[in-house]
Amino acid sequence: MTTIDVRPTPSPRTRLRLTRRGRRALASVTALPAVVAVSIAVISGGGALASSEAGAPQGSFTSVTVMSGDSLWTIAEEVAPQADPRDVVDAIIRLNALGSGQLDAGQTLAIPAEYATES
Repeated sequence: MTTIDVRPTPSPRTRLRLTRRGRRALASVTALPAVVAVSIAVISGGGALASSEAGAPQGSFTSVTVMSGDSLWTIAEEVAPQADPRDVVDAIIRLNALGSGQLDAGQTLAIPAEYATES
């Protein structure tokens, strides 16, 4: 009777070798998320600077300086007590191109003249 050796023979170990083309492809795939992130940041952040819109006409607004503790709501109630504060806050945000309601003490805000004349 003959016996057959059934043990698996180990396959030879090889190192992964990348060709020049493979290294370029790997670098491109790896850099792609960074390129996309920078592109989005440039596109979304530069919109206001690249706008072709003209600014507000001179004399169509007055300005106020934000004091400590002020909010858009309190400023709206102060400059236009007869108007709906929601409308005034919206107009202030649009005129000043504010991204959020965060205000800093000492910041100067433009107030639409239509509301500034009511106070």
